[in-house]
Amino acid sequence: MINVVLVDDHELVRTGFRMILQQQPDICIGGEAGSAEEGLRLIRTLLPDIALVDVHMPGMSGIELTERVSRAKLSTHIVIVTVVDDARFPKRLLDAGAQGYLTKGCSSEELVSAVRQVASGRRYLAPAVAQQLALATLDGNGSPFDVLSSRELEVAMMLVRGKPLTIIGEQLNLSPKTVSTYKQRLMEKLQVDHVLSLAHLMTVHGLLDSPHHQVGN
Repeated sequence: MINVVLVDDHELVRTGFRMILQQQPDICIGGEAGSAEEGLRLIRTLLPDIALVDVHMPGMSGIELTERVSRAKLSTHIVIVTVVDDARFPKRLLDAGAQGYLTKGCSSEELVSAVRQVASGRRYLAPAVAQQLALATLDGNGSPFDVLSSRELEVAMMLVRGKPLTIIGEQLNLSPKTVSTYKQRLMEKLQVDHVLSLAHLMTVHGLLDSPHHQVGN
């Protein structure tokens, strides 16, 4: 039996996934979470085979959740589900430790197939994403965010959500001074001088899915 947890801040999305997956004789839903923080606690407690995780959630992002599960060497495989189908974004998520990548426009058959494939130890990429990744590799088109380390990207995601350095430090177990160093380094690498500029760059490159996630001041 494949044990799955659902991590998405939209209840309707979780309900849809649950209805599709629990109809399968070899899949059971072990739990649901409406935030990445809650999802991480659930994963640590239940150690499910698969966690279906949305990228864009209030608070901790899907990238941060994937990073933490990977760093903790937990047995759970992360399958990212998002509206974004830009090839540069999955590359970073796969680098962060995700085993699968689906878009929310996928069919119920594809969802079930992806869960089974990742549970069996293989990676799953939505066909359109796999094609874009292959093309991006061929023509050398990278994202400016490719120059960031995973930790720098994590700090950047938290900065654009308006989190102060002290809070970022607490969540990542770093001193505010270290977080400040990460901030300075990532802004130099991306050639931006303000968090608003950083948020704009992230939106352009598919790391933020809509303007309402950006910093307001």
